[in-house]
Amino acid sequence: MASEPGLLLLDEPTAGMNPQETRATEELVFAIRDKGIAVLLIEHDMRFVFNLSDRVAVLVQGEKLVEGTSDVVQADERVIAAYLGEPFEGDPGEAEAAEVEAAEAAAGAADAPSTTSSTKGEAK
Repeated sequence: MASEPGLLLLDEPTAGMNPQETRATEELVFAIRDKGIAVLLIEHDMRFVFNLSDRVAVLVQGEKLVEGTSDVVQADERVIAAYLGEPFEGDPGEAEAAEVEAAEAAAGAADAPSTTSSTKGEAK
């Protein structure tokens, strides 16, 4: 940065970072871009890519699959299949939280004391 480059190449800058570190890196890249420095980003974190990029090119095994704005790339069925999975509906973790709640409820019911009674001579 001391030599005032016109282009900054970032290769997987967020690899191994937690969400807070990724957000700090994103803010730093925004600041660099706002100084008029072009940024070429190679990254697998698609949220990071889509937040930062004016244009996105997606490669599959070295071949360009699609290029365009973030909206165009995110809507491309080939990109969804290769990198994004099915479009997500609902709140993240909603289905998993419901499964945990059901399991906890079932475990709680199994641990509850029995309320049945028997009379003399009946099997318990």
